[in-house]
Amino acid sequence: MSSRDQVTEMNEKVVNNPLLPLLGLGAEENEARGLRYTPHEIYQQPETWRSTYERCVRKAPELNRFLERSGVGRRDHLEPVVFLVGAGTSDYVGRALTHLFRARWQCEAWAIPSTDLLTNMESLITPGKKYLWIAFSRSGDSPEGVAVLTKALDTHPQIRHLVITCNETGRMAQICSAQAERTLALLLDPAVNDRGLAMTSSFTNLVIAGQCLAHLDDLPGYGDLLGGMSEVGARFLQSAPKCAAEIAAMGCTRACFVGSGALAAVANESALKLLELTAGRVETLSESVLGLRHGPMSAVDENTLFVAFLSSNEKRRCYEIDLLKEVREKRLGKVTVVVTPQPYQGLDALADFVLPLDVPMALADEYRPPVDVILAQLLGLFHSLNAGLQPDRPSPNGVISRVVSHVNIY
Repeated sequence: MSSRDQVTEMNEKVVNNPLLPLLGLGAEENEARGLRYTPHEIYQQPETWRSTYERCVRKAPELNRFLERSGVGRRDHLEPVVFLVGAGTSDYVGRALTHLFRARWQCEAWAIPSTDLLTNMESLITPGKKYLWIAFSRSGDSPEGVAVLTKALDTHPQIRHLVITCNETGRMAQICSAQAERTLALLLDPAVNDRGLAMTSSFTNLVIAGQCLAHLDDLPGYGDLLGGMSEVGARFLQSAPKCAAEIAAMGCTRACFVGSGALAAVANESALKLLELTAGRVETLSESVLGLRHGPMSAVDENTLFVAFLSSNEKRRCYEIDLLKEVREKRLGKVTVVVTPQPYQGLDALADFVLPLDVPMALADEYRPPVDVILAQLLGLFHSLNAGLQPDRPSPNGVISRVVSHVNIY
């Protein structure tokens, strides 16, 4: 290939993938535009998922011993109730994993926000039951997360705690080191301890770590599945940025995200990501597919971006297609986007943008959150730039910060 052909090919790639130029900016421009971290943290995800998997494989013997001591797998009254604990995006990590834990561990598993546990801990704990709390935290320094862990250790000896965090120096990891009998910390690669304000690669890697945990009895099998997910994610990062940039240029002032099951958690996280990265200039909401009709649909106006994450499950997909038809018939929203596992017939008539993931048939909805959420991360990035904000620090008046602070603990 001649040098001219190489330049032409590179220019075509840039046009088709507007994320690429953001990855190649110089240090001074990166800092000035607030692009030092966020684009790279979005782009690195498929490769970091493999790193998280390898860490879990190395930690597997210790994790298995801890789970056995906690009673996981007993199938009797001594088996613990599993709480998946976090705040904000970390709460959505738990929501993305509940269906998988129930299916794999055959036990009660509930996503409970640490913010709720801090204010209502006693009403959420049933006397006489044993518990395993799996906490997810990027920084490990969230005031609520630290307070909940400390209080539970002090007052509830029947609860064991597994903390999955991206920060080995965070307070939650340090507490686990000092309370080794009832706690264990799983530390992820520092590369996924996102420096940007909005959690991107930290979210998906916390989900991957949770999926590994659910598959501790067959990590090689999950590794094969993860290999396919990484390939799908890498392809999506080539196809989705152009769509996201085009949508961001349309100037929608609202966005609505819907999904079913584990993909409802993707909708939750998507709404938060776009809200955070635009400093609230794009108002967002998220709902389950069937829940949208019960009131929230009234917020889908002529300036709304409507995004649906389509299920791999045929029954769930029937409900989702019906909703898309209704949205179309009622002429709701400014632009409709569908993320779909496969390019099903008829979708083009129901959406302005159809983004097929072309996932392996074995990839159920429960495994898709790390891939599907990439669209919302890109939407947030390009909307943030179009709004004249700095994606790494999109809250110019300091309303929100990377780690929540100044929370009084009572």
